Amino acid sequence: MTEAAISIANLCKTYAGGKRALDDVTLDVERGSIFGLLGPNGAGKSTLINILAGLVNKSSGTASIWGFDIDQHPRNAKVSIGIVNQEILFDPFFTPVETLEIQAGLYGVPRAKRRSMELLRAVHLEDKANAYARTLSGGMKRRLMVAKAMVHSPPVLVLDEPTAGVDIELRQQLWAYVRQLNAQGVTVVLTTHYLEEAEQLCDRIAIINHGKLIADKPTRELVGMATEKLVEVTVDRDVVTPPAATCFQKIELKGSRTLAITYRKDVANAGEVLAAVQADGYGIVDVSTREADLEDVFLNLTRASNA
Repeated sequence: MTEAAISIANLCKTYAGGKRALDDVTLDVERGSIFGLLGPNGAGKSTLINILAGLVNKSSGTASIWGFDIDQHPRNAKVSIGIVNQEILFDPFFTPVETLEIQAGLYGVPRAKRRSMELLRAVHLEDKANAYARTLSGGMKRRLMVAKAMVHSPPVLVLDEPTAGVDIELRQQLWAYVRQLNAQGVTVVLTTHYLEEAEQLCDRIAIINHGKLIADKPTRELVGMATEKLVEVTVDRDVVTPPAATCFQKIELKGSRTLAITYRKDVANAGEVLAAVQADGYGIVDVSTREADLEDVFLNLTRASNA
């Protein structure tokens, strides 16, 4: 099927009091992809997710999940999506296996088709299956939330800040499981403040700011929008006054002999930058560069939309 996993058109949400959380957002999430939804705090990401989950009513526009309009076919739309919220929500007096069994029952999954132990094994919680959920660590609770979202085998999984407060090892385990699910055909939508995660995981990224969609591009294309580049140059003597050149966007002194020079790669190249340093009488001892990344693009786009 070529229809999008999630299709959103002209989606708006205005809360009582006039707060406009979403302003004419239109985007499609391709089936089988890992899609990043990024934005500053309060940008409207959680509102969009809560509309898809059926927890918030939209003001106008349309949204469909796996081909089911959320207004016309709400039950089918809800069965097609699993959502891992930022907040950790489950009864602390149930064990992990009981939590998954109850959730599966709520979705009408027959006992013979429930996969509670399989899911706990997948998120590395099999040994905690019969412990009270309240005794789990923060990272374990996060992973239990992922398993809970998958009890009804939805074709779309939404992860809202899933690695907040999770240590590096557990984060890597979680991403390994997400990649495994994606390889099995599950479409994944991810919101995160760890931009390096989004850059590594996502096929496509949308950025929302002040409720407006300000970017929606393949990840490589988005990263390619960064125009600034940084080069650090170590010279052969102490720098008293940093050199100046028209090709420098910015220059800073780091230590007595290292210059951090920012330049626009659409205006100059590294050779011209180094030639300008040498023209000021310095010999070059060492050079290192830092490529622009998603963080640079994110900051540039959100600053521009704030202006």
